[in-house]
Amino acid sequence: MRGKSYTFFIASTPGKLRKVVVPAYLIHGVVMLALIGAISVTAAVASYSRMLWKVGNYNAVRHELETRTQQYRQLQATVNDTNQRLDSLQSLATEVAMTYGVLRYHPAAFDQVDNPGDSQDAFDRSIEQYTFLKRNAALIAGYSGGMHLLSPLKFADSSYTPSIWPVMGHITDSFGERLDPFSGEGAFHTGVDVASDYGAPVHATADGVVTIAETHAGYGRLVVIDHGFGITTWYAHLSAFSAVVGARIKRGEVVGYTGISGRSTGPHVHYEVRVNNAPVNPWRYMKSSAAGD
Repeated sequence: MRGKSYTFFIASTPGKLRKVVVPAYLIHGVVMLALIGAISVTAAVASYSRMLWKVGNYNAVRHELETRTQQYRQLQATVNDTNQRLDSLQSLATEVAMTYGVLRYHPAAFDQVDNPGDSQDAFDRSIEQYTFLKRNAALIAGYSGGMHLLSPLKFADSSYTPSIWPVMGHITDSFGERLDPFSGEGAFHTGVDVASDYGAPVHATADGVVTIAETHAGYGRLVVIDHGFGITTWYAHLSAFSAVVGARIKRGEVVGYTGISGRSTGPHVHYEVRVNNAPVNPWRYMKSSAAGD
């Protein structure tokens, strides 16, 4: 039995016909292939469209995340800047009081209590008293009876009061508001920048004890000296250290060397004076050169 077939007549030239016989299974196969191809193309287009939608959605989410992250960083910088300025303003009263001799010594910190605690409490209290005396012995103006004021001249002339330039050079950036040299945005500068030759010696501006001599983010190689009564001086962007933590430093001694470590655009020393950890304007403490006392 012959299978079912289809006959097609094709006109080639005028007056002539060509007879083509095509088996039915071949026609059915072509139709099925065309249908499968159409379904495949439709599925591929749908999948590609869905992928494009996902990519677009992902890019939008990523862009929003980057925007939020940038806004958060800007807000955090603004908050830090505001807090720093607030601390500086809050320290102004303390600085004025210290400048004019309104420094009080409270002997109650060393008074004996009527009912002392156990031996461990007594030992801890003795350590605290020793630490206080060790850091502030040269500035304590108290006597056994009551409180006393430290005279303004005596405090201003004290070797524990910053009074010289940390390095010979010229000031390239002052204390207060400025444009950040890296971001170009407004920022609060917590010290003064003194430009000098690379490797120039950096001097302690007053007697004290070195509490930090290590690398800090932004500051680079940093030395911090504690002068007692809440006064500290900071020396940043050093190329090398000349002091170690715990060392007693005299005014004019070399604590490091000028460099470009940290966020720096050239050889200089970022110099800060802090009162109770709040930055104050160092310019008023820079009375003479590092060579003089």
